[in-house]
Amino acid sequence: MVIGRNAVNSSICINQNSLTSTECTILIWLLHEPPSGYLEGIEMRSLDGLELLPEPEDHRILTAIDPTAPGYPGKDYGISEQDAKELRWPAGPIKEFLWPWGAVMFSIGTVFLIVAWPWVTAYLTPILPNSEWAYEESGIRELQSLGLDGSGIHVCIVDTGIDMSHPDFGHQSLVGFRDFYNEQHDNVRDVGEEYHGTLMSGILIANGTFRGAAPNIDLSVALALGPEGSSGQGDKVAQAIRWCRITERVDIISLSLGGESGIGMTQHSATAAAVQEALDVGIFVVAAAGNTGLDTDANDVSTPSSIEGVISVGAQTKNGMVWSRSAYGSQSDPSTGLDRNFPNQKPEIIAPGVNIFSTISMDYATNYGYSSGTSDSTVFVTGALALILQLYGDEIAGEDGMIDADEIDLVKRNLAVSANRNNFDTNSHDSHFGYGKLDAMKWAESIAFELNIDD
Repeated sequence: MVIGRNAVNSSICINQNSLTSTECTILIWLLHEPPSGYLEGIEMRSLDGLELLPEPEDHRILTAIDPTAPGYPGKDYGISEQDAKELRWPAGPIKEFLWPWGAVMFSIGTVFLIVAWPWVTAYLTPILPNSEWAYEESGIRELQSLGLDGSGIHVCIVDTGIDMSHPDFGHQSLVGFRDFYNEQHDNVRDVGEEYHGTLMSGILIANGTFRGAAPNIDLSVALALGPEGSSGQGDKVAQAIRWCRITERVDIISLSLGGESGIGMTQHSATAAAVQEALDVGIFVVAAAGNTGLDTDANDVSTPSSIEGVISVGAQTKNGMVWSRSAYGSQSDPSTGLDRNFPNQKPEIIAPGVNIFSTISMDYATNYGYSSGTSDSTVFVTGALALILQLYGDEIAGEDGMIDADEIDLVKRNLAVSANRNNFDTNSHDSHFGYGKLDAMKWAESIAFELNIDD
């Protein structure tokens, strides 16, 4: 309890419930130095804890020390009791507004936002930052301007699946779907927690809110990665790659996945063997270099992108620089110890891969999201290659109509010499950015020049 030394008698005992009227009177006399012997014979309770303060200049000091104290009456300050109350509790009106009306308005606003969210997202999606820069920067839009859309080229994506109910996929019908994760082959879906497969597919085939790299390819999808997108179960990935080769007979296998030694995917694993089998029959394999650029323990790109004939893809940023997390390649092949030679040094190329706008599952209200990584970059190269095969596939295959190791080497060689090296200090291969940045148009032009194709 707190009292003022010079307070009037009517207000000196602030909490009347704790003192009797006699005790209160005694307190008043005590404060005014009563005559000696006046208190003899009067029994009084202990006043331990009683704090005496001089009368405060700030009228709110009582309630600052003791929030339960009512403070002095308004008449002591020459103001009304209501004005005194407002001085003691300046936040009172705000508190009265917040409860209950503030809570009511918050609840109404929350319900309104939930109900109106589909309309809100429909308005926001067209004005969200897109990734058009990536298609322009990579030369894909320039190739598309020739009327190319990937028609007639068969691509197989091995990932977490795909959500074909997305409106940007309405123009597509899957050529094939196979579930190697839990064998629900008739249930076309994306099991990824982040819908990685749908994100990657959108970069390639979307044709709605944005236009993908090769929207009219023939697409097969192999579900071989689990909800976390882990590629540790190499046997399932290997089965998926063999399905793409044997059953689907595709032109390109796109692998936005990879693994390091010791987690089920090495150059001597079933996955590496399946990839080599695909290369041997003339199927192009494009794979992610990995996101281990900041990992000092990583000494090479991920497998299977580390395999000689595979196009290993790193990531670049919007400002044209290599992404810091994009994996570094080794100058020698860890599986053989032999030096890697042109055009198979790792990684071969970098492509847009940071904050890429794409499709996600219809389970989300927005249906769109952003992704970063060499997985995204891989799909840009896959799309560019699909456009080039649509344009020059017959010429690349040659008189026998077959693509083999020589033709794969030709395509990779021209990818290397056509790469954009702006922003980089060297014209030779670099362990981080490879031969340079993807330029799809120059890649096509370089192939045409080598094959003496007269447009």
